[in-house]
Amino acid sequence: MKENLIIAIDGYSSTGKSSMSKIIARNLGYTHIDSGAMYRAVTLYAFQHQYIVDNKIDEQALIINLSDIKIEFKQDLITQKNLTFLNGENVEADIRTMEVSKMVSPISEIPAVRDYCVALQQQMGEKGGIVMDGRDIGTTVFPNADIKIFVTASPEVRAQRRFLEYQQQGKNIPLDEVLKNVNERDYIDSHREYSPLRKADDAIEVDNSNMNLEETVNKVMEIINSKK
Repeated sequence: MKENLIIAIDGYSSTGKSSMSKIIARNLGYTHIDSGAMYRAVTLYAFQHQYIVDNKIDEQALIINLSDIKIEFKQDLITQKNLTFLNGENVEADIRTMEVSKMVSPISEIPAVRDYCVALQQQMGEKGGIVMDGRDIGTTVFPNADIKIFVTASPEVRAQRRFLEYQQQGKNIPLDEVLKNVNERDYIDSHREYSPLRKADDAIEVDNSNMNLEETVNKVMEIINSKK
C-alpha cells in the first residue's frame, strides 16, 4: 500500500466520524485532523467577540478578523486525545456546546470562513499520512484523496447518540431539540451554495445506523486494507 495516504472521511453530523477517525489514525500511525472542530472554533471566536448576537451573524466583522484566529491541535499526553486550541487556549469542551452546535452550520456557510479553514486543512495534510474528517474533505479539500469514505445514519439514530452524549456531560437537553438541530444542520450543510456536504462520486458509503463505534471502525479498516 502507498505510504502516507490521505484518507478523507465525510458525512453527516453525529455519525461518529471524529471518534472513528481518531481510532483509525491511531491504528495506522497517522495524524488525525478534525476539520469540524475548526469551524466550531471559528464559531466560538464569533461568540467571544459578539459577532453572533441573537442568532444573527455580523459576517463582515468576522471576515475582517479571520486572520486573528489561530487554530491548533495538540495531543493530551495522559488521555492521548486530540485537543483543539483557539488562540492558545484549550477550547475542546467549549466548542462542543449546544450553543455552538446551533450556529456552526451558518458560520461554515460563509465562503471566506470556508476558504480560511480549507487552506489550513490543506496545509496540515499536504504531506499525507493523515485521516481527516469533515463535510467536504473528499470533494473540496482533498479531491484526489487516496481513500474516501462517506458516513451516514438516520437522523433519529444520530439525534439519540448526541442526546446520550449530552446526558453523559450532565446537560439536560430534550431529545426533540437535539433532533431538530440535527435536521437543521443536515439541511444547511447539504444545501449551502459554497462547498456543500455531498458524497463524492468515488467515495464508499458506510451506513452505521445499526453499527456501534467498534463495528464502524472495523468496516472502514476493511475498506482501507482492501486498497493494499
